[in-house]
Amino acid sequence: MINVLLVAGTVPRQETVLVEALERFRKQGVQVRLVCDFDLSRLTFDPAPAQVRGLRETEPDDRLRRSLGGEPSRAVWVRAWHDEVVRRWVREADVLVSMDMVAVYAVWEMAQRQLDADACHGLGPAARAVQARLAGAPRPRRGLRAAVAIRAGIVARATRRDAQGKVRRAMRIGMAPAVMRSGAGAWFWRTAVAVPALPDRVRTGVAYRVHQRAIEADRPQQAAAASAAASARLEDVASRANLLTREATWELAIGRVPVALHAAVATELAVADGWLRKKNTARATQSTHRALKLLFHRVAHFEQPCSPLAERPAEFLAPLRDSAVGRALATPRGRATPAEPPPTDRALRLLVLTDGEARRSRTIRGRYDDRPDVEVQYVDLGDETDAGAVRTDPAAQVGHLLAGSSEYGNRMREWLQPRLEWADVLLADGTEPAAAVTLFDPGTTRIVVRTHPADLLRPWAHLVDYSRVDELVVAAEAVRELATAVLPQLGTETAPTLSVVGDALDLPAHARPKEPQSRFTLGLLGVNAVDTRWAVEVLRQLRAGDTRYRLVLIGTELTPEPGMVVRRYHEELLAELVELERSGAVARVERVPDEFPEALSGVGVILSSPIRETFRHAHVEGAAGGAVPVLRGSSLAGSVHGVRALVPTEWVADTPQQAADRIRELTASEESWRANGAEVAAYARATWDWRSGGQRLAEVLRIPLRHPVH
Repeated sequence: MINVLLVAGTVPRQETVLVEALERFRKQGVQVRLVCDFDLSRLTFDPAPAQVRGLRETEPDDRLRRSLGGEPSRAVWVRAWHDEVVRRWVREADVLVSMDMVAVYAVWEMAQRQLDADACHGLGPAARAVQARLAGAPRPRRGLRAAVAIRAGIVARATRRDAQGKVRRAMRIGMAPAVMRSGAGAWFWRTAVAVPALPDRVRTGVAYRVHQRAIEADRPQQAAAASAAASARLEDVASRANLLTREATWELAIGRVPVALHAAVATELAVADGWLRKKNTARATQSTHRALKLLFHRVAHFEQPCSPLAERPAEFLAPLRDSAVGRALATPRGRATPAEPPPTDRALRLLVLTDGEARRSRTIRGRYDDRPDVEVQYVDLGDETDAGAVRTDPAAQVGHLLAGSSEYGNRMREWLQPRLEWADVLLADGTEPAAAVTLFDPGTTRIVVRTHPADLLRPWAHLVDYSRVDELVVAAEAVRELATAVLPQLGTETAPTLSVVGDALDLPAHARPKEPQSRFTLGLLGVNAVDTRWAVEVLRQLRAGDTRYRLVLIGTELTPEPGMVVRRYHEELLAELVELERSGAVARVERVPDEFPEALSGVGVILSSPIRETFRHAHVEGAAGGAVPVLRGSSLAGSVHGVRALVPTEWVADTPQQAADRIRELTASEESWRANGAEVAAYARATWDWRSGGQRLAEVLRIPLRHPVH
């Protein structure tokens, strides 16, 4: 009987083809055995025609686990050869078959040990090999010399792997946390990675491991020193960039701001500059995009108490500003003709371009949609077109700016230009849509960009051609100061007018009566792992003395953010929320925009807890409805650009304890709670209602003032 051994490293994609092959082999009298390196429960067909062996059914021992080395192909082979049943099947096999690329190495190693078997890849060659066996085709015999060479190769590979394993074990011992924390250990590894004449491949591999172990041992300065010593020995700037970028990417993945972030970005941009000098914009784009991903990673700016970009703009952005590609991205391209004045013989045409944040344009929809002297169109960057959804792409944007033209830019022009030709004024709500619309000359359409604090911490702000923008709008003087520090283009001759226009909201709809029990209900709009944890801690502080307090989370289901630390934070938060929901201390409400005022009507205290944003519509709308606001003392760059620059100081609490103390004071009695609610409602309506700020926004957008704002 002919024995066929199939090895699958992954779940077969075309299971029907496999089932047909198994049935065909069975009819031919062939015995088929199937080795699977995955959970057998993932097979959706009955493999009855074959004997099946799963390599994941038992946990490998420590020695085997260490030998795998993170290489999937090698892991299949190691697991298979440590399985006694599989070894017997290999010795009995006439045809060895790899079902996928992951299994190829395992079958090759098996063929070195079963010299009389045919080894092939795929079911087609396997069927032909079986047919040849059934037909009695003569088998080529290997000579003694070939057999000895094969056996010698097996011994050599085993010896080499054993030596490599011993080296890895020695390195693990030498890089133990206690060793990495010692002065001698730090000196040894810093010296080891800088040894002269060490091959670059070996040097970068060892330096990367040293960097990891030093970070894990909480020795970031030691990690930085070892990286600097190793990179100084690498003559090729691309090799230095690969090492530093790999290290920085690993640190960001575990939720840390890289110790050598500045060096990694500068080196990657140096590589980009080299490609740009050679006029290879494709390669320059790749390196520039890698640098921007490091420079503006959310871990550095949205998962830390304060963003390094907001604290030290000039220092943080120096690598980008000093590079040739950075200067190319910031080069003003201008427009052929200035924007035309608003029409006098027809309705003004206003185009609102957003990045998916429907709430930002909700007030405009409510105010202008029914006016006969204004026509409004709303376009989202994710809208479906005949060619599919048009998506922004930072890498493609960089490529267009460096090359001067691109297929991506042409597609964006084809999509947006007809809309621009229709519009008299375009409002780009955020820097992402602004970057898209300034890829090409906007013609005579007036371009207004409204930027938000968080926009300044993202790469899109540096991909906008501000020479094609007529007016840039920010919500407060503090944001204006930060914008001018982050974007030097705003101080040039081609810069747009920079205006401070406070948010104008439709607040009367939120003025609804509150039931007495609302006094003990805290509301939080916009939930995510980092921010919600602060609100939960405030709730715990309150319930320690009075269990009547409860928290209502208004927003979509919590989803984990990227990054190991935030994912762990998210899991811990979900466990807390499940416990609090059981006791009735927490309730979740899926927010629907039209029902938002109704959802807030039962809230007596409105919380705002983001560590980065300084202003949210939710706390203003809640305050307008009589809910007492308690805001987390978030900041963009210390207290100067923090939330205190936008709202009354007494609304702000820096710690959960301060927030709890303020809430207890404000809700001490129903009378004090209602009196404070009435006071903040009056302040909110006087400061942020459309009657107060709407006229200024209308002026910026050139909205006709024949009909007064009301």
